[in-house]
Amino acid sequence: MRFLVSIILFFSVSIGFSQSSALANNYFDQGEYEKAKAIYEKIYEQSPRDLKNINQLVATYQELQEYASAEKLLLEQLQGNVTYPNLWVDLGYNYQLQDQPEKAQENYQKAIDRVGESSAYAYTIGRSFQQYNLLDEAVITYETALKEKANATFTVELARIYGEKGELNKMFESYLNLIEKEPKYVYAIKRNFAEFVTEDKENEANQMLRKSLLVKNQQTPDVMYNSLLSWLFTQQKEYQKAFVQERAIYVRSPQKNMRPMFELANLAQEENQLEAASEIYNYLITNEDIIARKIEAQAALLQLEINEATAKEYQKIEEDFQQVFEAYTQASSTEIFPIQLQYAQFLAFQKGDKNSALAKLDTLLNSRINRYEEAQAKMIKADILVLQEKFNQALIYYSQIQKLLENSEIAQEATFKIAKTSFYKGDFDWAKTQLKVLKTATSKLIANDALQLHLLIGDNMQTEVDSTHTALKQFAKADLLAYQKKNTEAISLLNTILAENKGQPIEDDVLFMKANILFVQKKYQEALESFKDIAVSTQRSIYADETYFTMAKIYEEQLNNPEEAKSNYEKIIFEHEDSIYYNEARKKYRQLRGDAIN
Repeated sequence: MRFLVSIILFFSVSIGFSQSSALANNYFDQGEYEKAKAIYEKIYEQSPRDLKNINQLVATYQELQEYASAEKLLLEQLQGNVTYPNLWVDLGYNYQLQDQPEKAQENYQKAIDRVGESSAYAYTIGRSFQQYNLLDEAVITYETALKEKANATFTVELARIYGEKGELNKMFESYLNLIEKEPKYVYAIKRNFAEFVTEDKENEANQMLRKSLLVKNQQTPDVMYNSLLSWLFTQQKEYQKAFVQERAIYVRSPQKNMRPMFELANLAQEENQLEAASEIYNYLITNEDIIARKIEAQAALLQLEINEATAKEYQKIEEDFQQVFEAYTQASSTEIFPIQLQYAQFLAFQKGDKNSALAKLDTLLNSRINRYEEAQAKMIKADILVLQEKFNQALIYYSQIQKLLENSEIAQEATFKIAKTSFYKGDFDWAKTQLKVLKTATSKLIANDALQLHLLIGDNMQTEVDSTHTALKQFAKADLLAYQKKNTEAISLLNTILAENKGQPIEDDVLFMKANILFVQKKYQEALESFKDIAVSTQRSIYADETYFTMAKIYEEQLNNPEEAKSNYEKIIFEHEDSIYYNEARKKYRQLRGDAIN
């Protein structure tokens, strides 16, 4: 019983201290130092060895310029067997605040001497110096500790301080020396490098790191240095140079892992450096041993060609597909399946040979494939049927996908396409019913698209005077024409809707679709005009974030106007924090500002 009472008393006292300390910290943060002091002093009386409270009480005395009180408290703690030698730093700084530099240095040296006796104190003493921005003393502290014993934590702290002081050569040298001995720290150190490295290859830190890595790699060749050079060139968006380093890693490493090259190629493609992406994919096709990955690279290369091709080049791509199929006759059905789907899509959506595409898909569906492959093939078949305006047949296949893989992301995509197909048909109520289900879709992109379409239908059905919803049906027809790549007809119909519905809610929807069609047609200035009309509209804002994002991309990637791009990314960052484009906008904004991105 007595033991239980003791435990209860202990926890009661602990909780009381915790609450009092929190109250004192609040007073301190608000600048009410006298109130904070009274509580800190009370805690000190009851718990004189509480370092956190000691530090807070000293800081409070100093804010009140009660330096004598701070000195008395610190000297009490530093008598006899000193438990906290970092308090010599606090005492020295207390003298420095009183313009007594000799006394300050005397106590700083006492702290450093204790590190010479035992490196175990280095971190707390070094951090105390850093807290007061006494970086020279912090450097001496860690250098003293490292003379006694190698320690990764001390090396990292020392390198960070070199960086804070602007001694970049020393910083890079310290980090590189550490990972030479302990390669496991390479990922953490990349994050530290990113504080200094930018996209600009002329940046001083970039040049220093590049030089340091090249020298290291010449002196003691190691794939780790190639990896860091690849990382540096990637930050600078010099993907071909990064590829040279990745290729060297592949040649020199016993484990032949080509996945980093895939990632590099994808990144180059995202940044529209198609020549670099093509070169990497070709290398992967030639050198990858795993058939599935070789085909993955082949599919990516073909997609690059498809994206950039004109109608005149489609026959050449058709021949490329046939060469691929001939080259991989020994591949399993699962391995070759993705590129067969890609071929069917190409036939229908680029060459316009929908019947051949459907026949190809029927052959696949009649072969031995798994449920996920079946769902993928049926999805493309349904998409082609929509293209042919065979809406009811398409709906059957989308519904089958829902049942094949219930609650999966592909099933949610099928649900969205059921809504979209119903929209094309003019069955707006059923479309809205399907879209409501997707509010909680696991894919944020699907959920966002579903919300936009739901609002589009709902807003226009409520506000249209015409109960037959003529404007909305015309808009759905224009959307279908755009899906069918009949862009000229779509633009013409959209202009008609605009002329007949000035000031109506559907105006934003029409402008947004028109802008996106013009963007696809690479008519960037005309696209900007439509996007700007949406941006200044005060009627609705469901397209605002996507409008600003697309405008930013046009300014950045097509018109070489980084300032306007930054301005539009800022709109998303500060006005649309819940946008699906928020993270990408923030990343792009930081890149344009010159920050490094991990």
